[in-house]
Amino acid sequence: MKAAAAVAEILKREGVEFLIGYPVNPIIEAAAEADIRTIIVRQERVGLHMADAVSRVTSGQRIGVFCMQHGPGSENAFGGVAQAFGDSVPIVVLPAGFGTGRTNVKPNFSSFLNYQHVTKSIEQVTRGDAVPDALRRAFTAVKNGRPGPALVEIPWDVFSEEVPEPLSYRPAPRARSGPDPAAVAEVARVLVRAERPVIYAGQGVHYARAWQQLRELAELLEAPVTTSLQGKSAFPETHPLSLGSGGNSVPRTVHHFLANADVIFGIGCSFTMTNYGVDMPKGKVMIQATLDPLDLNKEVAVDYGLIGDAGLTLEALIPAVKEQLGGRPRGRAQAVAAEIKSVKEAWLEQWLPKLTSNDTPINPYRVLWDLKHTVDVANTIITHDAGSPRDQLSPFWESTAPLSYIGWGKTTQLGYGFGLAMGAKLAQPDKLCINWWGDAAIGFTGMDFETAVRERIPILSCLSNNFSMAIELKVMAVATEKYRSTDISGNYADMARAFGGYGERVTEPGEIVPAIKRAIEQTREGTPALLEFITAKETEISRFK
Repeated sequence: MKAAAAVAEILKREGVEFLIGYPVNPIIEAAAEADIRTIIVRQERVGLHMADAVSRVTSGQRIGVFCMQHGPGSENAFGGVAQAFGDSVPIVVLPAGFGTGRTNVKPNFSSFLNYQHVTKSIEQVTRGDAVPDALRRAFTAVKNGRPGPALVEIPWDVFSEEVPEPLSYRPAPRARSGPDPAAVAEVARVLVRAERPVIYAGQGVHYARAWQQLRELAELLEAPVTTSLQGKSAFPETHPLSLGSGGNSVPRTVHHFLANADVIFGIGCSFTMTNYGVDMPKGKVMIQATLDPLDLNKEVAVDYGLIGDAGLTLEALIPAVKEQLGGRPRGRAQAVAAEIKSVKEAWLEQWLPKLTSNDTPINPYRVLWDLKHTVDVANTIITHDAGSPRDQLSPFWESTAPLSYIGWGKTTQLGYGFGLAMGAKLAQPDKLCINWWGDAAIGFTGMDFETAVRERIPILSCLSNNFSMAIELKVMAVATEKYRSTDISGNYADMARAFGGYGERVTEPGEIVPAIKRAIEQTREGTPALLEFITAKETEISRFK
């Protein structure tokens, strides 16, 4: 068979249901012939974001795959791969390459050379019969160890070369590793002896699908739990021991308990320092359990370390903690829960005027508050966008089910959330999938609303339109005064309707809930919906520094 057909057959054996891409790449036609659904986007970056979400919301059990044209297609796709690399997402990327006789001729763009620093593994295939082995290595890389993108570049002329038959390809295996038992016993002793331990859960818990184990350990230790943005929804945020999640903005509970902790236990996390994450306070006993040894003690100095899969680590810790406790709970749970409740209630009381505001233009916090109280949260997957949407949504949205919130923030490309919502809907068609957009973000990826309509991906896009880059006002005061540099404009509800979707502009607080209900009904009928809320230039976020 031809190499392009071999790629399609391998994707099918790996359980790939959707090939997302942009022409021209021979894999697209070969995949269609193999009955793999092909989804064509309007720009490469959005397609990669969709593939990204397919992997995220399935804990990497299904791998998102994207392919693109050589030259400009590969150049345009760079940001999407870089975003997946920054957030440790397992995707397979299959760019075409210039013909083997011209692949290293300048200025021809080489994916193999230029993607080296934003991929976990990367290869350039130069012979058709090498395709199966290269894809075997790529899928093995994304299924094992720290997640990340794997890229295989196939030069244009190689696609038509022969691959020997029968094709001897088996799906790549998955392997897990666990921590040192002696280190587990030591960590269990430290956790049990701690007076005010806090558990900080990262997205490693999601990839290990270790949600129940995390809950069991928290309840054993009677310890409060917070998560990174990427780890949000790993622990039910309505649980009495939940502090909520932390990013650039945080609930007061997260700040209060981390500041007063004596031991902080990070599970499934890298502790990577970022402007959009939680700063770990100094002077605490730090424990880090992570999959990648390169993350251990990387930016936050730790006292104890465990290397291994988050699920295996928690499964090892639970009996060790039980042994240390001697079967006798310490009776702290009620007091810890009461303290969480007290801090949370005082914090919410401060924010309720914004969350329930009747002002016009509408306060964006009112939109988010009404959205949370209108949808079925457990059966909804929601994601934010960069900037204000992220900082307004994450502290106040209480996730109750695993993988119901796609949080991100180590790199913050505007417009990322829209592709994530589409990819989530592809992978979880029975869920209501929502992205919370800003009017700057829609400028980057709004044209792909047409993709949602054309490809029958009925998501709900909620847009906060304040006709401004509001958070840039303070840092661009002169540019704004002289040249209106932070002003942006558009009627995006009209845009949605022009593309064949449902669009509605909402200007009054009393219309928020009815509009949400109408839009949800449209998505149930198979139509993508965009709600454009005319909002105030709100810049205050829940932050404690």
